[in-house]
Amino acid sequence: MPPGPVPPVGRESVAPLRLSPKVLLIDPVRMLPSLLLPLVGVLFVGGFSGRSYVWAAVGLAGTVAFAVVRWATLTYEVLGDRLEIRRSLVSRSVRTIPLERIRGVDVSTPPLHRVLGLAVLKIDTGASGGDEEGRLDGVTQGEAERLKAVLLRRARPAAAGVPAPAGPLAGEASAARRSGRTIIEVPRVWLLYGPLSGAYLLTPFALAGGAVGLAFQWGNDLGFGRDAAWTAGEWLWHHPYLLLGVAVLLVLAMPFAGGLMYAVFNWDFRLMERDGYLVAERGLINRRNVSLESRRVRGYEIVEGFAERWAGVVRVWAIVTGLGDSSTRGQLLPDVPRPVAFQVTADAVGPYRAELRPHPPIARNRRLFRAVFPWAALTVLAVLGEAVTGSSLWWFLAVPALLLAVLGVPLGLDRYRSLGHGYDGVRLAVRSGSLRRSQAVVERRAVVGWRVRQTWFQRRAGVFTLIAGVGAGKGGYEAVDVSRAQVVGLPVEVTPDWVTPFLPGAGAEDRSSVGARSEERPPVVAGAGEPPSAGAGAEARPPAGAGDAPGGTVGGDGEGRPRASDDQRAGGGGAPAS
Repeated sequence: MPPGPVPPVGRESVAPLRLSPKVLLIDPVRMLPSLLLPLVGVLFVGGFSGRSYVWAAVGLAGTVAFAVVRWATLTYEVLGDRLEIRRSLVSRSVRTIPLERIRGVDVSTPPLHRVLGLAVLKIDTGASGGDEEGRLDGVTQGEAERLKAVLLRRARPAAAGVPAPAGPLAGEASAARRSGRTIIEVPRVWLLYGPLSGAYLLTPFALAGGAVGLAFQWGNDLGFGRDAAWTAGEWLWHHPYLLLGVAVLLVLAMPFAGGLMYAVFNWDFRLMERDGYLVAERGLINRRNVSLESRRVRGYEIVEGFAERWAGVVRVWAIVTGLGDSSTRGQLLPDVPRPVAFQVTADAVGPYRAELRPHPPIARNRRLFRAVFPWAALTVLAVLGEAVTGSSLWWFLAVPALLLAVLGVPLGLDRYRSLGHGYDGVRLAVRSGSLRRSQAVVERRAVVGWRVRQTWFQRRAGVFTLIAGVGAGKGGYEAVDVSRAQVVGLPVEVTPDWVTPFLPGAGAEDRSSVGARSEERPPVVAGAGEPPSAGAGAEARPPAGAGDAPGGTVGGDGEGRPRASDDQRAGGGGAPAS
């Protein structure tokens, strides 16, 4: 959808508005797939007589009438601080969306909508289910831009508790913000990186499976009969070399089909900053426009598969509070070169300026053991099976298992090199994974608690999994297999007022003054900026106490004061468990 001029945003709807009448040309077309089988059934039952055609026409007319009634009974209106969507088809329903709850507005233009100049506008309120969000399917593109500007401009001052700007200077500033700036326009040549992500590589097999299912389910209706499909399947089964050739062709088609689908979904990807929002536009057939409120962005996650790491490209998602379907809406960048990704994230969200700290050597041993031992054990069992039974078939199991055990050595070492965590005084970073390596960078103010997890094997190795609770994204990000010093040191460094009073060396005076100190601004560590937003009831688990309990809880109590668990209040302390 071309940008075009943005209509004035100060105008509210003076009367309830309806969707564009052009949507009546789209609804019957969208309903045809669900009506295809009933219509075909009516024609077959009627023997393709004149009466059967009449009944089929009546069914189509009924579909059109239903679409007209549904269009006529749906209205929407912006009333002060809320958006109301009313529907009175059978029973009257009113959906009210407070503007302060709006997290973003998603505008998309599917093919039929683009031909008719229409758009689909979806309002993201941070709800968990799609039924709880607003959706206007069939507004004009100009109305979608106007309504989007109204909702986003009204939602931001309402959420911040600041009145909307007024006066001519404020109007000029508002127009400048709406014009925005382009952070990056992804060159089309970078779409060649698409197959490396592996997102759409199985497209040929999905299409082949769909064709087989269509043949077996609708074979009789399509004229060649289900028995013919069974016969063709049996013939292919008895010609394994031909079946193998088909499989090879599908495998060879994987990068081409995957690259094509990737290009369709990420065509002309553009990331902009406009009026306090990060706006991502992408898509060839269905042009999609997603707005993320900048002040709710708490960080970003950089993901790279093994093939992407080899090519030096990464993908980026935003970590946003209250964002539904973040796996698609939160995408900041498709596959782009690594330096470009770090430059864009630093510009759009903020830079991370510290080196990642390595994890203890025992973490390397654990990864080598898990990558090598299962396959080595399987190799030994296969060799013993061959020795006992004398069957050479065991070698078909032993050789691949031995090969995987050998490959497990570089895999385990790479998984260890990928581990890391760090803190630069403003943002916390954790990284893990090998075949799919992920690095999450979150702001200090986004951390609402800490949790320490320790499995039986970790207890034997003396390492921990430290989880930073974040009220955004996945809800928590893990630093895996950290040492005893790191599991205490990192929370103390990031949120000292929460953790320090519960350390083994803290005296009674320190514990009694926790509330008084936490009322003040927490100590700033290397330019940490604003104090962390603890949130109501946020909890985290530090290392277990002297009694080898799984761990106490430390977090905000809703007023920024740290809170001790029952074990800690009883004097259990906070020393890590062995």
